[in-house]
Amino acid sequence: MPDKKVLLVMHQATSDPGRVGEALRTLGYQLDMRVPAIGDPLPSDPHEHAATVIFGGPMSANDDHEDFIREETAFVDKLLAAERPYFGICLGAQIMARCLGADVTRHPAGCMEIGYYRVEPTEAGTHYFTEHLNAFQWHKEGFDLPRDCTLLATGDLFPNQAFRFGKKAYGIQFHPEVTEAMNRRWLKKASHMLVEPGAKPADQHLADRQAYDNDMRLWLDNFLQGWIGPTE
Repeated sequence: MPDKKVLLVMHQATSDPGRVGEALRTLGYQLDMRVPAIGDPLPSDPHEHAATVIFGGPMSANDDHEDFIREETAFVDKLLAAERPYFGICLGAQIMARCLGADVTRHPAGCMEIGYYRVEPTEAGTHYFTEHLNAFQWHKEGFDLPRDCTLLATGDLFPNQAFRFGKKAYGIQFHPEVTEAMNRRWLKKASHMLVEPGAKPADQHLADRQAYDNDMRLWLDNFLQGWIGPTE
């Protein structure tokens, strides 16, 4: 049934919805997982699912030469126009920002956020963030805040960390979906990125995870409850 299905858009054949998938199942939703980058089609009707989540990936929201990026951008345009529940994580947030007319760019000093970084709520974001959050990040690009959007959280290196458009569309720069197993895979698979400006070493990732992961999990559960809630 459409009201119980959530569309999860990922970007590699080995991608994992992680904690977002687990939490949505707990709320009673069926997961429709698709990877347009390897040929999976996107729905033609934005009302086909109760909600849509677009995850991160190593590509850029600016990769207009990629068919799947153009397709995802067009689909997000449809979702936003139809005022459907949308949750963009990292690349998913950057695609949303581009749809709304904002730029997606590298940090001016070439810095990246790879590891845990402190995110602070804005005054408008206190409903979503009860206090600062040490959030897991893995990105080299950030987004400007689009017009007619509300900034919900900010950070030092990348000032725009979470925003809302309308009542049902949200974009975040950080990665609440990442489990420890996923974190360890990323550290191994993309170890070359740990030497980039701003990136934190592998041992700090794992130490910070011990300190901050429970807060990250609680934030995600609370967010999803407020965004779409349980099916019954």
